[in-house]
Amino acid sequence: MSYFVTGATGFIGRYLVGNLLKRSGTVYVLVRKDSQKKFDAIAKKAGWDMKRVTVVHGDMTKPRCGLTPVQLRTLTGKVKHFFHLAAIYDLTATREAQQAANIDGTQHALDLAAALKAGCFHHTSSIAAAGLYPGIFREDMFDEAEGLDDPYLRTKHESEGLVRNEKRIKWRIYRPGMVVGHSKTGEIDKIDGPYYFFTLIKKLRELLPQWVPVLGIEGGRINIVPVDFVADAMDYIAHKPKLDGHTFHLTDPEPMRVGEVLNIFCRAGHAPEMTMRIDARMFAFVPGSIRMAVGNLPPVKRFIGMLLRDFKIPKEVLKFITYPTRFDSRETERALKGSGIAVPRLDDYAWRLWDYWERHLDPDLFIDRSLKGKVRNKVVVITGGSSGIGLSTAQRVAEAGATTIIVARGEEELFKARDEMKKAGGKVFAYTADLADMADCDRLVKTVLDEHGHVDVLINNAGRSIRRSIELSYDRFHDFERTMQLNYFGSLRLIMGFLPKMTERRKGHIINISSIGVLANSPRFSAYVASKAALDAFSRCAQGELSGKGISFTTVNMPLVKTPMIAPTKMYDSVPTLSPEEAADLLVKAIIEKPSRIATRLGIFAALVNAVAPKAYEVVMNTAFELFPDSAAAKGDRKALKDESPSQEQIAFAALMRGVHW
Repeated sequence: MSYFVTGATGFIGRYLVGNLLKRSGTVYVLVRKDSQKKFDAIAKKAGWDMKRVTVVHGDMTKPRCGLTPVQLRTLTGKVKHFFHLAAIYDLTATREAQQAANIDGTQHALDLAAALKAGCFHHTSSIAAAGLYPGIFREDMFDEAEGLDDPYLRTKHESEGLVRNEKRIKWRIYRPGMVVGHSKTGEIDKIDGPYYFFTLIKKLRELLPQWVPVLGIEGGRINIVPVDFVADAMDYIAHKPKLDGHTFHLTDPEPMRVGEVLNIFCRAGHAPEMTMRIDARMFAFVPGSIRMAVGNLPPVKRFIGMLLRDFKIPKEVLKFITYPTRFDSRETERALKGSGIAVPRLDDYAWRLWDYWERHLDPDLFIDRSLKGKVRNKVVVITGGSSGIGLSTAQRVAEAGATTIIVARGEEELFKARDEMKKAGGKVFAYTADLADMADCDRLVKTVLDEHGHVDVLINNAGRSIRRSIELSYDRFHDFERTMQLNYFGSLRLIMGFLPKMTERRKGHIINISSIGVLANSPRFSAYVASKAALDAFSRCAQGELSGKGISFTTVNMPLVKTPMIAPTKMYDSVPTLSPEEAADLLVKAIIEKPSRIATRLGIFAALVNAVAPKAYEVVMNTAFELFPDSAAAKGDRKALKDESPSQEQIAFAALMRGVHW
């Protein structure tokens, strides 16, 4: 007995071939020449006996699947069972691709099977052939299908129709449910069906503890079956006599609702379950015209599109949340009686599906998270790049292959940093500029754009910090002017200078180094914090305007870092601080992930407490103010600089509030 299989490299096909090889006879498999390597890899992994597998090169898009007259003569009369599995099982595929593969391909396979005088044509259809039929769809039903507007549903229906109208050869039709991975190994070859929701479940797990109840959605009953059940059932039914001309639903006789299925996978992925589920059908009372009008509102469309992109869910999948069709499978149950082949409970193998997905198919596994992948051959401008955080970041960026531009006031130190990075193989340029001078900012922008064309990443790192209480600042209004001039106006001038080219190219990333003090409202830093808060506020406003044009803004609320900027405050020598290298790690994270904000947990907690209990937080801040006096430098007492040393209480408090400026 010999077999001919199309789609042997497909997911169901490879398991079916494995089953056929357990029987006697030769298995002929149709393979495109450019898919030979893929076939060889699958055969090797599955351990097929290649002495019994014969590769037939062809093409489903061509008449008689592209077989030559010599191939036809060689195979004619030898094929007992012709299994046709080659098709597109993808809701997101184009209409043309689905027409060519599902309809034209099926006609070519039928013509080939007839030419080979095959004993029986076994067609792998799908429950999609029923469309969106409201109610129970029996195995003998076909013309009753409804809701076939979707290209996938329509092409699966019409391709099955071609088989039903075939008069030249005998046939059998199999309609599998939504096929998932192997129930014993979890293996699957691509993301489809319920797998589209795995990214959402994973994000829930990352955000919330497993015990937290989550609001979810209920829907229709979806029919899920593992690939091993489908392959085993097809193999068994194909060899059972007197079943020609019949259709078999390879489905779960007790399908679960969408909400139940998602919760099973939530348990498998250790994510919080959707305890409170809203039935999507309850919105059916809203007239379709109103639902469509609301759904087409630009803000609604954009918000939904953003969520779907973030969760990697194709919009075509949403229509199946309220899937209206149930499938009667009594014909299949009678055919499989006594075989021991049955649909396993999803609860028993869902963990295997999740485990395989998380290890092999999770989209996050294929994201290039390296700095090199983000900045190689990109133009990165770093202000304050001659020392401290700026220098450490520039060294990392240059090493990753970026065109690195460092900016600072001091020429000697700046050029020394440039030359050292060049010796290490970096492509580094250095420009002197006083960023507190608006004219110098404009000159810098023009020079950079003239010589490099554009800027991909701007890191506003240069800044001035002043630690002085307000009472000591009554006659020092220039402290507020100086910090605002450099920290806010200087950074803003560069942003406004580079933005036009970024918006024109529809891509760019602006990273502003702010302070944890903006979140914690640190006493004695009113001048510094106010200037950084102004830049924070600008960034939040700019995000709302420019995110749709491909421009990203990231604010880094940097904790205390041991740099020359904090050197005048000798107390900081005894409190916990980040090194410039550790601070550069935060900037590398900002470049790679492009979040809106990077902050320590303590900074976020401080902002939260201040928002929820402002009076209580005020007490904490005032206690800190009284505990940490103005430095001798702030008082202008140069003689006392050497005598300044922190108390044990100060050190303990600073350690508790790690990273906050006091």
